[in-house]
Amino acid sequence: MSRIGKQPVVVPADVKIDIKGQKITVSGKNGILERQILPELEITMKDQEIIVENRDNSKRTNAFRGMTRSLIDNMVTGVNEGFKKILIVEGVGYKVNMSGKTLTLNIGYSNPVEFPVPEGVQINVDGTNKIVVESIDKELLGLTSAKIRGLRKPEPYKGKGIRYENEHIIRKVGKAGAK
Repeated sequence: MSRIGKQPVVVPADVKIDIKGQKITVSGKNGILERQILPELEITMKDQEIIVENRDNSKRTNAFRGMTRSLIDNMVTGVNEGFKKILIVEGVGYKVNMSGKTLTLNIGYSNPVEFPVPEGVQINVDGTNKIVVESIDKELLGLTSAKIRGLRKPEPYKGKGIRYENEHIIRKVGKAGAK
């Protein structure tokens, strides 16, 4: 049995849950999120708690139970508090600018890279080397942050590139260190 799936999702007082069949809608002070749930799972609301239960006892359904419970918990947290990731741009001459709904990155290529910001994501630039990505949807936030990081991944010799704030890059010794 899924240990995560057995735990109920506690819903804060200012978050509204609407369950219609296999569709769950979560609304709060930051916005509204919707998700379709697999037909093998059943969602019930009891005393400000959401409970996810299996309709059969297959291993696949049990795995999806834990995942669905985590997704619903992320939806509740997102509409109540929101999520944030910070990216650091390191390198000589590397700069980041935000203009409208476009993030412009000068990251060592011959031309600047234009990154269109998807709907539902807010990006702020602190200084010239710090990108703050915020969203109520944790899945969309992670995907957007990974795409930005993928434009220039950090390299192991000088550490240049785009990395997450708490990410540790293992440095390698160059040619001079081989002697």
